[in-house]
Amino acid sequence: MPKHIFVTGGVASSLGKGLTASSLGRLLKLRGLRVTLQKLDPYINIDPGTMNPFEHGEVFVTDDGGETDLDLGHYERFIDENLSRNSNATTGSIYQAVLAAERRGDYLGKTVQVIPHITDEIKRRVERVARDDVDVVITEVGGTVGDIEILPFLEAIRQFRNMVGRDNVCYIHVTLVPFIGPSGEQKTKPTQHSVTELRSRGIQPDVIVCRSEEPLSDDLKRKISSLCDVEERAVVNAADAKNIYELPLILHDEGLDDFVCDVLRIEGQPDLTYWEQFVAKVEAAVTPVRIGLIGKYIELPDAYLSVVESLKHAGFHHGADVEIVWVQSESVEGLLAAGQLDHLDGVVIPGGFGYRGFEGKIAAARYSREEGVPCLGLCLGLQAMTIEFARDVVGLVDANSTEFDPTTHHPVIDLMLEQRGIEDKGGTMRLGAYYAVLASGSQVAAAYGDPVVSERHRHRYEFNERYRNQLEEAGLWCSGTSPDNRLVEFIELPGHPFWVGTQAHPEFKSRPDRPHPLFREFVAAALARRSATTETTDDDVDTASVIGSEPSLST
Repeated sequence: MPKHIFVTGGVASSLGKGLTASSLGRLLKLRGLRVTLQKLDPYINIDPGTMNPFEHGEVFVTDDGGETDLDLGHYERFIDENLSRNSNATTGSIYQAVLAAERRGDYLGKTVQVIPHITDEIKRRVERVARDDVDVVITEVGGTVGDIEILPFLEAIRQFRNMVGRDNVCYIHVTLVPFIGPSGEQKTKPTQHSVTELRSRGIQPDVIVCRSEEPLSDDLKRKISSLCDVEERAVVNAADAKNIYELPLILHDEGLDDFVCDVLRIEGQPDLTYWEQFVAKVEAAVTPVRIGLIGKYIELPDAYLSVVESLKHAGFHHGADVEIVWVQSESVEGLLAAGQLDHLDGVVIPGGFGYRGFEGKIAAARYSREEGVPCLGLCLGLQAMTIEFARDVVGLVDANSTEFDPTTHHPVIDLMLEQRGIEDKGGTMRLGAYYAVLASGSQVAAAYGDPVVSERHRHRYEFNERYRNQLEEAGLWCSGTSPDNRLVEFIELPGHPFWVGTQAHPEFKSRPDRPHPLFREFVAAALARRSATTETTDDDVDTASVIGSEPSLST
């Protein structure tokens, strides 16, 4: 029977429950254990697929087409395991399942209630990921203890311990120890109140993870231990770290994984050598490279979380410190592109929906093509690059996507046939993993080192096959297609340092110690451009210094 760890949070949202769960998952894997993770979210949406990126951040897509919470991206990156749609459950999906069962008559006329029917369904969702090939299931409960919508989840995980046995469940509570500037003190009262609220729901935490700006003193740990009724070594401090990949080592030094294994009766010691070497590599990545991210949700960086992390992974590989320059796509429209982009070593045009800012993405694609700036287009980014090429190279001046201009004479991007007539928005796109065949000799084939690849998708519109020959005759190379050659999955521009677009979302498959090939090669091209630019600048300076010295030599 798998062991279960439940991670809850209190005091404030966004404390890092997901990173704590992910880091613990990595530590347990380093002990040779088979680990999986899951997220329980209290919102009533069926999934995050239709939620505003400003409110919720990115939608992470699994291989089987699940639109899930962004924390699943952290899970996959840390434990290096592909998760499924079963790894994310919302209040909405849980109620949907219960109501469907009621309509089928599964409850035989009984009154359907939160307890036991909703809580039973929550427990079933936890059991669903507890497969025979898993040793430990880590379940993060979204939201904050004290919120009304989280109550069924707390009751369910309380019941779960009684159902599977006390030695098979460990509760971890992540809380905040704030620093009060005027008094110059760290305050434990919020943690005390949060634990009291959790205990009022019948759950006594085994471990308290205290988030703080600065390390906690031993005295404060003893105080929390005494007032919250946990062992002193069960008070774990997660102070702010320089990078998130350092967190597993910090938590191990605090004894988190050792204590959790004691609670769950798990034996063995971790081998941290590999992760220590990786973190050292991260810290040694200091060569600067400046990458512009052309997006319209830049006010909330989490909207592009996986893209940012993928760029960082590629930077680690090359020993580079990637500086992300957030460029509002609306500010690049028209003649503004050069002023916004001329200081960059590379440009990423990420995915998205809606017309706002799209012309800016097209302008960024044009600038990078004409100026030889490495450019990577993702999903909508490929579409922007295609439209730009059609307009400015082929001469189809009104080329567009029917998503933005249904009446365009040149719909080089158009709605997929199977999408026509669909009115529901949630879960109706091309979702999940699809294979692509890469053209021999192409940049993408060289990057992947494999003629057939699988990438995750999340989109409704496609490259219009009717324009493929016309664009290829003008110099665009459709270098990757679906196995039946019907859908264009990759484009590139021969002779350009790196001007590559993909209809997929490769950022979802990048790993910190194994960057995605496209991001790896893109950052390599950006570094090459920076190096060449620096050398040119240095030559100019040297020439100027020689010229400037001539008058003095002649006098």
